[in-house]
Amino acid sequence: MRWTNFALAPVLFTVPLVALAQANAASYPSRPIRIVVPQSPGGSTDLTARLLAQKLPEVFKHTVVVDNRPGAGSTSGTEIVARAAPDGHTLLVVASSLTINPALYTKLSYDAIRDFTPVTQLSSFPNLLAAHPSVPVKTLNDVIALAKAKPGQVNYASAGTGTGTHMSAELLKQMTGIDIVQIPYKGGGPAAIAAIGGQTQLIIGTTVGTLPHVRSGKLRAIAVTSAKRSVIAPEIPAVAESVPGYEHEPWNGLLAPAKTPYPIIAKLNAEVVRILAAPEVKKIFANEGAEAVGNSPEAFAAIVKSETAKWAKVVKTAGIKID
Repeated sequence: MRWTNFALAPVLFTVPLVALAQANAASYPSRPIRIVVPQSPGGSTDLTARLLAQKLPEVFKHTVVVDNRPGAGSTSGTEIVARAAPDGHTLLVVASSLTINPALYTKLSYDAIRDFTPVTQLSSFPNLLAAHPSVPVKTLNDVIALAKAKPGQVNYASAGTGTGTHMSAELLKQMTGIDIVQIPYKGGGPAAIAAIGGQTQLIIGTTVGTLPHVRSGKLRAIAVTSAKRSVIAPEIPAVAESVPGYEHEPWNGLLAPAKTPYPIIAKLNAEVVRILAAPEVKKIFANEGAEAVGNSPEAFAAIVKSETAKWAKVVKTAGIKID
């Protein structure tokens, strides 16, 4: 009998914990929510966070503030959330650089998987490979042929070493065996200016930053980096049409500190997914060259885990280090 009671004790002990978690979720949020954005104001990640800050108070009845904390390749602001109380009142809206940085920085003070609880993927936006009109290429196969004919002589502009645009190129290089040279700039804007001016032959940039220059005739679109053609620009082929298995689709996502009670995560997920499904919100994302997503915490967690492993291999093969 004593052994039976002992066996039941853990089960009985969990009952009040579950009830407490459910009670916390029912009263959540109990004060203003802070969304940390580890980047400067004005970018796609910041705009996405501000959209949530505008919409969530309609349901939660508490203010939601955006706290921009740029620096150190977005690692400074990310660390703030990793160390925050796991009560749902401090959240992180971050780009997919979250899964690249662990391979680039040898002394990160947080673990991209262990120290966060994913809530949902907010958006996706493929990068875009484009060429200056003077370069004699129209398709990705043309680019590959030119690069193989002139190894080390074809260059491209990126938003900087270690950025998603750089990773798109490194993945392409490793899957095709071509040797194209990165010319890193301090952001997507300067990279686009360089490519438009003919200072580089190619550019890999975000759709939101590059597509307007394609449509104005200043650059020639070659391919998007998503697995399939983007609904934003369905006329542009996907890299995977010429290089099977290639895929790089950057994203923005919402995360909470690790150990945030699941009922709170579920409540956040339900409301954010509802916001993302609204036609007017989908239109806002489309105008920015992105697609609203909204998936389950489990689905988003699987993406974070798989991409962290994927970019670790790419970075190691390329021999890239930031620190």
